[in-house]
Amino acid sequence: MAYIQSMPKSETIKLREKYVGAACQLFFRSSPLKIVRGVAQFMYDEMGERYLDCINNVAHVGHCHPHVVEAGRNQMSLISTNNRYLHDELVILAERLVQTMPEQLSVCFFVNSGSEANDLALRLARIHTKNMDVITLDHAYHGHLTSMIDVSPYKLNLPGGPDKPEWVHVAPVPDVYRGKYISPRDSDSEEELGKMYADEVGKICDEVKQKGEGVCAFIAESLQSCGGQIIPPKGYLERVYEHVRAAKGVCIADEVQVGFGRVGTHMWAFETQGVVPDIVTMGKPMGNGHPVAAVVTTPEIARSFTETGVEYFNTYGGNPVSCAIANAVLDVIEEERLMERAARVGSHLLKRCETLKKHAIVGDVRGLGLFVGVELVKDRSKRTPATNEAKFVVERMREEKILISRDGPDNNVLKFKPPMVFGVQDADRVVDTLDRVLAELDTQTVVMKKHVTPISDGVESSDMKLKKKLNKQIKAM
Repeated sequence: MAYIQSMPKSETIKLREKYVGAACQLFFRSSPLKIVRGVAQFMYDEMGERYLDCINNVAHVGHCHPHVVEAGRNQMSLISTNNRYLHDELVILAERLVQTMPEQLSVCFFVNSGSEANDLALRLARIHTKNMDVITLDHAYHGHLTSMIDVSPYKLNLPGGPDKPEWVHVAPVPDVYRGKYISPRDSDSEEELGKMYADEVGKICDEVKQKGEGVCAFIAESLQSCGGQIIPPKGYLERVYEHVRAAKGVCIADEVQVGFGRVGTHMWAFETQGVVPDIVTMGKPMGNGHPVAAVVTTPEIARSFTETGVEYFNTYGGNPVSCAIANAVLDVIEEERLMERAARVGSHLLKRCETLKKHAIVGDVRGLGLFVGVELVKDRSKRTPATNEAKFVVERMREEKILISRDGPDNNVLKFKPPMVFGVQDADRVVDTLDRVLAELDTQTVVMKKHVTPISDGVESSDMKLKKKLNKQIKAM
């Protein structure tokens, strides 16, 4: 591919460092990528190098999908205004979203981002219940607004993070591998684990009720993403919702990262737990990179909002261009059968990742559809997180032109949330490459355990050189 003409990367870095807040961090900070183009599941840098994107759950139907691009272009050439005026794209989008939901969820509000959606959901919950206390999960992340940071332990737990408000209660994340309750994963024990984790939420509800108060809301991602690709055990959300509703609270399902068919078997991840939330929030994949998001709730909760007499208005939420793009995304999901693809390719990816357990560092493999996590540990019996090793793997995969990320409270979980156009060949390439990279770590482990003696001429042995090289790579990351 010919060189893509643009500002030199060094100049881009220079201007970013000068004019952009340092808190706005980059992937691969020591040597950041400059991405100038995207097509389907691939991204290209300024030199034309192609990278397989296993991170981008925003480009849900693939980078720059022609149908989505054309829909935005066409509507932008006509009009882009606010939702105080009637337009067809908004009402068609609302109808289509509601048709994917359980019958009770039938009223839409349109906003610009997942953070705004969760903020509005919390506002709806407070107005409807007239309660203040919110229950969230440890390691959860729900957005960058101040109101969302308050209910995001993923941010509260950071050094220098804000203090947790008194009205926020944190329940253990239902992590059956390294959480508060762990057990072998047969069906019976999984259901018991679901009850044990759910009853932790029940204890919080009881404490709130003992103060003579009620719960406002329980908010959780249907599958926890930033917390380390956590798949809740069977029955967990069903029992949690019972506890919360008994305490007069409402249940908010955050589908910002896991919705729109990513789990393969259902359009929305909460459906895998057999529950019906009171409020559902969505964002990221809805516009395939364009800022559009939504809240879907019940008529009863929507009426509570209306009865306050306070008008809800969002200048850009639900504008014609955003709605046209979101409708185009739904077209692609349906016409290209991407939900079925996620089930088929995701199952293949998960099975292939299971084979990586031949490497001692791979402690757990888990996932649903195209939402997969591989947890790295230093010791399988102790389940000690292999944080530096995970960092090494991410950097090495980048060198192999494959982009993955890591997350979880100890940053030791390799995350796979690729565009939904990801294929079986892509999955094979990822796992085959990861297998080779993990083998490098296996080699390092063997070398470090061996007794290495210097040879007589003072030249280091090849084993010692390899050990030093790998250690140097890990420390430099």
